[in-house]
Amino acid sequence: MSAGTPGGAGESGGLRTALSGLTTRGRSFLAAGIAAAVCAYVLGQADLLRVGLLIALLPLICVLALHRTRYRVTGSRRLTPMRVPAGAEARVQLRMDNVSRLPTGLLMLQDRVPYVLGPRPRFVLDRVEPGGRREVSYRVRSDLRGRYPLGPLQLRLADPFGLVELTRSFSTYDTLTVIPRTEPLPAVRLAGDSSGYGDGSLRSLALAGDDDVIPRGYRQGDDLRRVHWRSTARYGELMVRREEQPQRSRATVLLDTRRLAYEGAGPDSAFEWAVSGAASALVHLLERGFSVRLLTDTGNSVPSEGAGGFSSGGQESAEAAGLMMDTLAIVGHSDGAGLSRAHDQVRAGHDGLLIAFFGELDDVQTSLAAKMRGRSGGAVAFVIDSDAWAAPGAAPERTPNPQAERLRQLRDAGWTAVAVPPATAFAELWRQAATGQGHGPGHDVNTSGGTA
Repeated sequence: MSAGTPGGAGESGGLRTALSGLTTRGRSFLAAGIAAAVCAYVLGQADLLRVGLLIALLPLICVLALHRTRYRVTGSRRLTPMRVPAGAEARVQLRMDNVSRLPTGLLMLQDRVPYVLGPRPRFVLDRVEPGGRREVSYRVRSDLRGRYPLGPLQLRLADPFGLVELTRSFSTYDTLTVIPRTEPLPAVRLAGDSSGYGDGSLRSLALAGDDDVIPRGYRQGDDLRRVHWRSTARYGELMVRREEQPQRSRATVLLDTRRLAYEGAGPDSAFEWAVSGAASALVHLLERGFSVRLLTDTGNSVPSEGAGGFSSGGQESAEAAGLMMDTLAIVGHSDGAGLSRAHDQVRAGHDGLLIAFFGELDDVQTSLAAKMRGRSGGAVAFVIDSDAWAAPGAAPERTPNPQAERLRQLRDAGWTAVAVPPATAFAELWRQAATGQGHGPGHDVNTSGGTA
């Protein structure tokens, strides 16, 4: 929730700004009052002078009143949720508080939002009593992922006579993060060699003998009932029992972002499908207890810290998931021409399940991708069928298809390679990768928990 704070220059500068807020009616009143006062002075008419002064002072009094009111009205915005999938709605709630001892006049609220989120919201509020508040809300949505600023909030005040209109802009704004759409994936066994890690295997030490307990130092928040007094006496500091040591399976989700590997743009483009597929795979693997990292062809890895660059368990895993989804929300095309940096990262010794989303591959990149498969980890590749995406619904060519040859090279290297045609649900391709279509040699990796 963001709150507006008073802004503006000094008192004299503020009054000059307030005077500039006179409407056509206000300027007319001021001019008519001055003219009447001058005529009354020349003609010696005291009654006309009083009328002229009244007409001239009325817009000035309104200027002073609105000038004081403008800095005694606070505004705030609440965005829920702050992270939404593409196509989903977020609710923005605006709140205005009158902290002065005087009621306000007519108020008009306007929030600045990017055009992709919808039309600019405007609200008209009647008189707000002293100490009162008003709340209004609107909804925003976007079919395009990204990060969009909301604000600043603008408040326009008007007096009951329509003589003065003043605008105040609050300095705070919020950011709406639109993440890629995700699909729920079936809990199937993907073909590939076992990584040797079991995310569901927990080595319980609660039943071990007292001499078999492996203690660790006390941390803030540890249960005092887990204090191991013998080790505490031995080391001279508080030690607690390790009740369990989780061994989590590792998985790398590789996203090819090369500009030359994709054609087209927009929500239904091949690149957006790959980004959405990577997000779906990340969410699915994290829900199944895998320790996951997101890797791009540029060699950038998210999270960059932690257990060898992979997400950890518990709260850290949730934070890493949010960081990876935020990265996918703003990821764009890279200008790189190859997958060498991603190859170096994959082959840096982090074995485990590898799930890759490739754009169009030439012979050199196919050979490089084939070498990414680890010695002990499974590897699944979803390769964009560029010809099919370029001409949806076209009849297949009878000449040898280079796409099929490159898929065969990946399969010969041990990959489970699946071609991605347009308008295909990722859940169906995920199921195909487990039922034998596109399988290479190897064993099964159970993504429903652990390895098999």
